[in-house]
Amino acid sequence: MSNLDPSYTIGHQLIEPLRHTQGLSAAAAKERARAMLIRVGLTDPDRVMRSYPHQVSGGMAQRVLIAGAIAGKPSLLVADEPTTALDVTVQAEVLELLRELQAEYGMALLIVTHNFGVVADICDRVIVMRGGDVVESGPVDDLFAAPAEDYTRELIAASLDDVESRVELDRARIEVTA
Repeated sequence: MSNLDPSYTIGHQLIEPLRHTQGLSAAAAKERARAMLIRVGLTDPDRVMRSYPHQVSGGMAQRVLIAGAIAGKPSLLVADEPTTALDVTVQAEVLELLRELQAEYGMALLIVTHNFGVVADICDRVIVMRGGDVVESGPVDDLFAAPAEDYTRELIAASLDDVESRVELDRARIEVTA
């Protein structure tokens, strides 16, 4: 929510960057913003565009931010903690949306997160960092199965108590789509 300015409507925050970065007219930017809101699963884009950030849920706000990020058709999307403060069901929905958008737009996806459940669910490769330095990197399955560094082992062990596992995220996603 802190990435959306509470002083402006969501529509304004989606339209103005499109006008300035893509050179679109106000009408064209509004139509692209509306189409992106529909694409990310928001069923009433006109209401969302008229709303202020405090008038939408956390999951809706996350979808708005994703819509804004992909509206310019980037080749790389950097998602910094994309599931923080979302319940497990909404987390699964957001991760599935990111997966779909990555495939649809052929873009690279860089996830920055402390949530190993997110890493296990959506990432192909992982880089473990400590104090700004790379500690270890490799394919997710290999690194999780046999971490080479003590720090990585400690992180994985610490995360098992309070972070949703891939199985839980997948189960939540299946329940939502069923």
